[in-house]
Amino acid sequence: MIIEGLIIDPQKDFCDANGTLYVTGAEKDISRLSKMIDRLGNKIDDYHVTLDSHRLVDIAHPIFWKSSNGEHPNPFTIISKTDVENGVWTTTHPGYFQRSLAYVRQLEANGRYPLCIWPPHCLIGSEGHAVMPELFSSLKNWELNNFAQVDYVTKGSNCFTEHYSAVSADVPDPDDPTTQINKGLINTLMKADLVFIAGEASSHCVNFSVRDIADNFGDDSYIKKLVFLEDASSPVPRFETQATDFLRDMKARGMQVSTTVDFLK
Repeated sequence: MIIEGLIIDPQKDFCDANGTLYVTGAEKDISRLSKMIDRLGNKIDDYHVTLDSHRLVDIAHPIFWKSSNGEHPNPFTIISKTDVENGVWTTTHPGYFQRSLAYVRQLEANGRYPLCIWPPHCLIGSEGHAVMPELFSSLKNWELNNFAQVDYVTKGSNCFTEHYSAVSADVPDPDDPTTQINKGLINTLMKADLVFIAGEASSHCVNFSVRDIADNFGDDSYIKKLVFLEDASSPVPRFETQATDFLRDMKARGMQVSTTVDFLK
């Protein structure tokens, strides 16, 4: 039996109380997950760890947009298609306007989520981009003890599109393969017999990663191999409803639910 783990964005900016986009309770999620990894040892054949990897100039960061008064939006501001069409918000760089207008129009047409402005987070090269130390240590020990390599998967470095999902940007850039479907990861997960899922946040990146993986399996019978560890993932504050909807929807499609204590007990 092939058993793998998919760990979504276990980074300091999300999981450390001093992180720029701290998810309440995430440090406890990571601690429980680390202890499980130590407990399971060589029972896990492979780990896939996604890393949110942004630049300061990013379509979902304040610096990208400005009001008619030249002020940047506050974090958690929602920017709609109508806002951009009516000049409530425009791009700081005039040359990015048409592309960004097309983006918010496509985002609204997709109907999954609006453009939300976030505090700059997981900036490439920053301390906040790093995996939480306790988890990194557990993964490193797994590598040492099994002469294996964790599969680190980066996402989000294209500044013109959001990349909540581990396997695809919601609006892929046709000129950037990193924003398009990660068929390699999906095919790898399809070949596994069991895949546990953990990480941050259950309202966003875990949510859309699991939905996209399930949709790209092409056959819902594969979804039953996915096991969400509910004590190793938390929602972004104020977005708890999205996490509840995710869990309800995916359980209805066959996803299993367990905890770090009970998984492979």
